[in-house]
Amino acid sequence: MQHFFNDASRVVDDVLHAVGHLAPLRIAEPASGVRILIRRDWSRDEHGQHQVAILSGGGSGHEPAHAGFIGDGMLTGVIAGSMFASPSVDAVLAAIRDVCGPAGCLLVVKNYTGDRLNFGLAAEHAQREGLKVAMIIVGDDVALPDTPQPRGLAGTLLVHKVAGHYARQRDALETVHAQAQRVCERMASMGLALTAATLPGQARPERSPALGLGIHNEPGARHIAPDDARQAMQHVATPLAAALNERGHDGDWVAMLNNLGSCSTQEMSVLAGALIEAFGAERLPHLIGPAPLMTSLDMHGFSLTLIAADDALREALQAPTDAPTWPGVRAIQPPATFTPNLATQGEALAEGAPQSSAIAAAVSQVIATLRDAREALDRLDTQSGDGDAGSSMQEGADAIAGALEAGRLDTAHPDRLFAGIGQCLAKGMGGSSGVLLSIFFTATATAMERHDLPESLWQGVERMQTYGGAQRGDRTLLDALIPALEAWQAQGTVQAAADAARRGAEHTATLAQARAGRAAYVPDTALQGVVDPGAEAVARVFETLARCL
Repeated sequence: MQHFFNDASRVVDDVLHAVGHLAPLRIAEPASGVRILIRRDWSRDEHGQHQVAILSGGGSGHEPAHAGFIGDGMLTGVIAGSMFASPSVDAVLAAIRDVCGPAGCLLVVKNYTGDRLNFGLAAEHAQREGLKVAMIIVGDDVALPDTPQPRGLAGTLLVHKVAGHYARQRDALETVHAQAQRVCERMASMGLALTAATLPGQARPERSPALGLGIHNEPGARHIAPDDARQAMQHVATPLAAALNERGHDGDWVAMLNNLGSCSTQEMSVLAGALIEAFGAERLPHLIGPAPLMTSLDMHGFSLTLIAADDALREALQAPTDAPTWPGVRAIQPPATFTPNLATQGEALAEGAPQSSAIAAAVSQVIATLRDAREALDRLDTQSGDGDAGSSMQEGADAIAGALEAGRLDTAHPDRLFAGIGQCLAKGMGGSSGVLLSIFFTATATAMERHDLPESLWQGVERMQTYGGAQRGDRTLLDALIPALEAWQAQGTVQAAADAARRGAEHTATLAQARAGRAAYVPDTALQGVVDPGAEAVARVFETLARCL
């Protein structure tokens, strides 16, 4: 299964079935054979006496267009055809009859032959029946400049919004039609797609990336191969700007950035950034989207619409509507920035920090031990993790060494020594192990303000367990650290702690299941007989301290 569809022939009906349950709509009885959706609150007698009805529609496969834009301030209703196919004349005429009151009805039609003919013939029949109907044809595509019939694209939604605004104000049909026509004259659209759309039940057509690929899989204006999102946006934005400049509209545009189907949220955000970069906030002060507005099934591409907006058009575009998928208009402006406070409270590292020669020598020996153990720890981690435990430990050792050699690590006061080591590890040791060890040393330093060293070390372990989630027996460095602290507290010697740490590290080789860290994702068989690298590092540190102190 490539897509989450049921019967490929019923995709449109399945979509409308869901829409009907989730939006305040009236839907034509399925047995009627037509697909019409109307605002539930619309009545020819109540609204139609004074308010122009706005109808649109066309082939399906472009969701959320068109049903997602039904609402007060936008569309009164839509007529949906089959996938990429125009609805029938009978369906359009039935919709007109349902919504058209004395104020009349405006049909907004994309410039495709089937839509023009079927909506047009329905309008003629409606007029013979005495209904007041006007029609506007949207051809906003400028990808094919020599075509006599430019295609209707996502810019159609701007016509829906402006026409709906003036209809909501109870302007006459002639005014609503004229304002919709102004939108058509002042906007241009173009799309770029990396792939064609996949029709339900069919294989995706093989197409090269194309500029101006049609929303019904029509061939594009030309094949292109953009290197990145910035270049892709330039391929679209430059000719659109030129098209509007030729009409005398050289700035203060509103843009609409439309996802044609399968672009990710991240891609659309990057494209929006490229768009803002291309024009700047002065020429492009407002943006609609980025959002999926008029899609083409799962086409991997985007379309951009630019409209030269005066005060009246901006007001119409920004006017409220309860159409569920209209994203609104957002102002483009440089982000406000601030300087974050990155200083460490109670800075533990300081120039000319007090020194204890014995403690400084011991710290230097621990640094040398961790540097020498890099390859051995990496080998252990290759069997039980991602192979960088030794490299991470060396990073931490190097960070501590830098502070020690610069005379910034206080070795004369244990609390400041632990706090300084914690600060070094937070900034200089990558991965979760660096953060966890920084928590251990920092929490120990804080506890030393109220407790002796052994109790403070236990406080550090407790905080590390709270944030890291590991316990003794989970095949982590705690399997060596906890026994070491227990022995130190019970016997009072670093040698006893070192012996207990070594036994704890060796015991991890008998633990076939890891419940924390990267090793938790490794098969049990790969862990048998392998010492945990974190526990091994702790054992070597305590053995070094036992020799030095």
